[in-house]
Amino acid sequence: MYAKIETERLLYIRLNQTELRSEQYIHLRDAIVNDGNVNPNELGRMAILPSTFTGSPRHMLEYAQDAMTYVRAYGRPDLFVTFTCNPTWNEIKELLLVGQSSSDRHDITARVFKQKLKCLMDFIIKHHVFGETRCWMDSIEWQKRGLPHAHILVWLINKITPDQIDQIISAKIPDKHMDPNLFDVVTKKYDP
Repeated sequence: MYAKIETERLLYIRLNQTELRSEQYIHLRDAIVNDGNVNPNELGRMAILPSTFTGSPRHMLEYAQDAMTYVRAYGRPDLFVTFTCNPTWNEIKELLLVGQSSSDRHDITARVFKQKLKCLMDFIIKHHVFGETRCWMDSIEWQKRGLPHAHILVWLINKITPDQIDQIISAKIPDKHMDPNLFDVVTKKYDP
């Protein structure tokens, strides 16, 4: 289904180049044609993707420039958080039909992931779990096996000092007797 939608989007862009004002990209066209490595006769029909086309080089460049604007205005981010989808979340498993796995229903996985990501961001931003937040930005990617994950940059009003890192980051397995539920979550092996 994704391939069908993507094909329709690309077809629309190709057929509506004038409405997308791609003729204004004359310098981009000249750069491609005048490059010594490119033969214009081998290019085929040229269609310029707008920066709004997710995943296009121009989209990625624009996103990177936006991130650099944040860095220029607020300095380096205080936190880099990675949030990964878990295909064994109860919300996903409850919506699957008998015999289905999460890889069969990307729509369910995406919706549950988006809701959980929103809850995480509310937890970080509204509840000030790491302190008061100045700003944040995120990028969602899909892994090869079909699960989304988010990379989140967070700028805090009160910067984190090196002696506070151990209070925020923990890389240990929880005690089995003190918190058995969390221990089970952390040690459970995922079997696709």
